[in-house]
Amino acid sequence: MAVEWAGSGPELLFTIDRESGAGLRAQLEEQLRDAICGGRLAGGERLPSSRELARALGLSRGLVQDCYAQLQAEGYLTSRPGSATRVAAVARRAAPPRAGTQAPPRPALADFRHGVPDLRLAPREDWAWAVREVCRTAPNTAFDYGDPAGDRQLREVLAAYLRRVRAVAATAEQVVVCTGMAQALGLVLRALAAGGIGTLAFEDPGAVRSTAGQANAAGLTVVPVPVDEDGLDVGALDDCGARAVLVTPAHQWPTGVVLAGHRRQELLAWARRRDGVVIEDDYDAEFRYDRDPVGSLQGLDPDHVVSLGTVSKSLAPALRLGWLVAPGRLLPAVARDKLVSDRGSPGLDQLALALLIESGRYDRHLRRARAEYAARRRTLVDALAAHAPGLRVTGLAAGFHAILHLPPGTDEARVIEQARQRGVGLYGLAPLHHAPGPRPPRLVLGFGDTPQHTIEPAIAAVADLLRG
Repeated sequence: MAVEWAGSGPELLFTIDRESGAGLRAQLEEQLRDAICGGRLAGGERLPSSRELARALGLSRGLVQDCYAQLQAEGYLTSRPGSATRVAAVARRAAPPRAGTQAPPRPALADFRHGVPDLRLAPREDWAWAVREVCRTAPNTAFDYGDPAGDRQLREVLAAYLRRVRAVAATAEQVVVCTGMAQALGLVLRALAAGGIGTLAFEDPGAVRSTAGQANAAGLTVVPVPVDEDGLDVGALDDCGARAVLVTPAHQWPTGVVLAGHRRQELLAWARRRDGVVIEDDYDAEFRYDRDPVGSLQGLDPDHVVSLGTVSKSLAPALRLGWLVAPGRLLPAVARDKLVSDRGSPGLDQLALALLIESGRYDRHLRRARAEYAARRRTLVDALAAHAPGLRVTGLAAGFHAILHLPPGTDEARVIEQARQRGVGLYGLAPLHHAPGPRPPRLVLGFGDTPQHTIEPAIAAVADLLRG
């Protein structure tokens, strides 16, 4: 799709060399052809008016008009009376491959993808209000480069919020504002590597690919540690020899189990004995339904635990705001790395988040979102009970995904493929393990970004596949 530029003269970067000996019109024609064939100008894209291009390049308008006419005759350009000159739709090469990956099209009936909140619930009006207020009231200094560790006001607000809601032992000096959870983890891992730690343990199953990628980029090797019904197996952690471990104790990703009280104590004893570091990913602790909230592990031992948080689940991933709360021994290395990485996360967005939290609008949004996810959770449980009775559903105490245990012997991959052919997106647990191997077939059913009215019809459409 061509971009529709506003105004009569969208700029083009062309260079006319009056000392080259080549004709001025020939130079302009050649550069226009190259820009069209090379993909700089897309099919349907509007060119500057002949008057504007002539003014910008110091040429006569008649020369530019002659150039446009020649390229129109060759099929590179199109023009109609009263309309702008545009690149012809067929006068271009195949578009070069785009950087990054594009998400596949979403299934037609319902998509139970996990890890994403309801993007429709993003508090657009509240965020717009906070940004407007910040732009209206912030001093001029707020528009300058800020502290790479984060705006002082947001760090104060976050420390107070985390103390109140998550029982984190935090002061503003311990908080570093980051561009999302991924950057926060990368900063911590590089600080650990600089301090002589060479191995990172992580939960298995878990965020295997992203964790391994981050660890390898920091120069760390990784070792998986199994998870059971009580959470991370601390005995296996002790045996692996690592001095750092990444855990999701409040709601293990993806199994949903809560790290049991005795395991929490064992894990902290391991950290003290090994002089190790526990990295606590507190990714969705705001959304809890059937039991009282579980406090942060960091609050029990702030000298050995780093707490990571983000608004990607509570507000929206696009905001790219997160934080870490680190012990004093790691802060200098983290702060230096943050300075080198990006000189600080967007300052006005930080002030907007601080205002959103202080004003109570953040808590109000969380209450609305919690009620919505709880309703979808009930709909999912009811739909499974009606259409696939007898199948065990776990991991529902918090967050917005569930684990569905399929009948023994079920081909997990085949169920997923056949469901997609029926317009339902299902996702297996097998890819979230460190290594392939025979395991009980299970599905991760996300309902964060799955509209409530689509849940029951989708489960009904694949019920026979789920029952085996």
